[in-house]
Amino acid sequence: MFKLNLVQLKFLIPIVRKFIISATIVRKKVNIVKIIIIFVYNLNGMIVTFEKEYLQELYETGKTTDKKRRFQPEITTKYIQRIKILEKADRIEDLFVFNSLHYEALQGNKLGILSIRVNLQYRIEFTVNEEESGETIITVCNILELSNHYK
Repeated sequence: MFKLNLVQLKFLIPIVRKFIISATIVRKKVNIVKIIIIFVYNLNGMIVTFEKEYLQELYETGKTTDKKRRFQPEITTKYIQRIKILEKADRIEDLFVFNSLHYEALQGNKLGILSIRVNLQYRIEFTVNEEESGETIITVCNILELSNHYK
């Protein structure tokens, strides 16, 4: 796995896109092609990170090994759908058009935290950071919690 800073990333974007176009014709290095396609896919939307391990596990597998964090299948399905919406959004303003998300900035002791609804009872709490390098803006969405709204 490669770790790149924003300057390196800005330089690689045109090269990577050109490579994918040629890689669809020549399929000799399949593993490299897959890595690059995933890399470019994340650049087209927000990069989603998870504060807690169970949140990532819930998203990737649909269940969690943490016994304190068991959710109904309907909640898990909606959670995965909401995370995919976050991944596809280029910036936080893209979420405003989805009324069903009930996007809001929290107040009080959760000042600076944003949330979207999973259903009437649960919400996803997250923070957003935008990192800018020249004309390239990368939005990172950090998922903090899947919380019961009424507890």
